[in-house]
Amino acid sequence: MHSIQDQFSAATKANFEANLALVSALTSKAFEGVEKLVDLNLGVVKATLEESNAKTKQLLGAKDTQEFFSMSAAQGQPSAEKAIAYARHIGSIASTTQSEIIKTAEAQIAETNRKISALIDDVSKNAPAGSESVVAMLKSLIGNANAGYEQLTKATKQAVEALETNLSTAAEQFTQAAEKNASRAKK
Repeated sequence: MHSIQDQFSAATKANFEANLALVSALTSKAFEGVEKLVDLNLGVVKATLEESNAKTKQLLGAKDTQEFFSMSAAQGQPSAEKAIAYARHIGSIASTTQSEIIKTAEAQIAETNRKISALIDDVSKNAPAGSESVVAMLKSLIGNANAGYEQLTKATKQAVEALETNLSTAAEQFTQAAEKNASRAKK
């Protein structure tokens, strides 16, 4: 049978390794999100340059100022729609990355809590007589930490939902404004 000190040493080492694995997993998820954003931005820059060249050539081929302004107004609508799609895509990437980070953290924390609870139960079974109050205090501390974590998780999820709602609302308002401007430009 291991002594309590050996059990706590092993638990501390396991907890450190679990925290290191968590940081590694969270960093990996964050990097994946950044990688998606970089890919999106590279694609947007490439497409924008190609479209800009084509639109410039088209505008330079206008026969008069009326045709120039008519072509210019017609080119504005697709740009607004693309900006809206871009904003939505960024929101999707951010939401997906946030969700993956939360899932990874929740899984790791749940596993760590399970191990800590098992350790405390094991220690309490082997603890000397009279140490029940110390074990009860440890269990209470763990319970309070878990309650705090659950509250933090709920608040984070609510913040993510609010962000997604705000992005959706902003994109919708931008779409409506772009449509109004495009219809005015056609008149």
